[in-house]
Amino acid sequence: MADTIRQVEYYYTTVADKPGEGARVLARLRDAGVNLAAFHAFPSARKSQVDFVPSDPAGFLAAAKSAGIKLSAAKHVFLVEGDDRRGAIAGLLERLAGAKINVTAVDAVSSGMGRYGALLWVKSKDQQRAAAALGAA
Repeated sequence: MADTIRQVEYYYTTVADKPGEGARVLARLRDAGVNLAAFHAFPSARKSQVDFVPSDPAGFLAAAKSAGIKLSAAKHVFLVEGDDRRGAIAGLLERLAGAKINVTAVDAVSSGMGRYGALLWVKSKDQQRAAAALGAA
C-alpha cells in the first residue's frame, strides 16, 4: 500500500522546561476531549516547545483557549503514514533533495504491525514545492 502524505496544521506553545509540564498541558487537552494525530516536544531557549497536530483543528483551538493554553498561529507539517519498510524515510528525503528542498526536521517511528508514521518539517516558503515533490494530498 502506498504512503499517505498529508499537509496538516500544527500549533505550538512553550512551557517551562521542568518535570510535569508536558503532562499538565496534555491532561488539559485530554480532559477537553481533544485527540491528537501527533505530538512533539523539545527544549528551546531554556523552555520547551510543545507541538500539537490535532485531528480536529477547530475543536483543538476551542479547547486550548478554554484551558488557557497560548498557541502560535497555524503552521504546516507533513504527516506521513504507511507500511513499514526498509528505507521508507530515505525515499521521502531523496524526493525532497531532488527538488532542492532542505528538511528542517523529521521524526519517524515504526508504529508496530508493519506500519510507520513520520512528521516532516520544511520552511514555509518550500511548502508547496515539497507537497508536489512528495505527492501530498
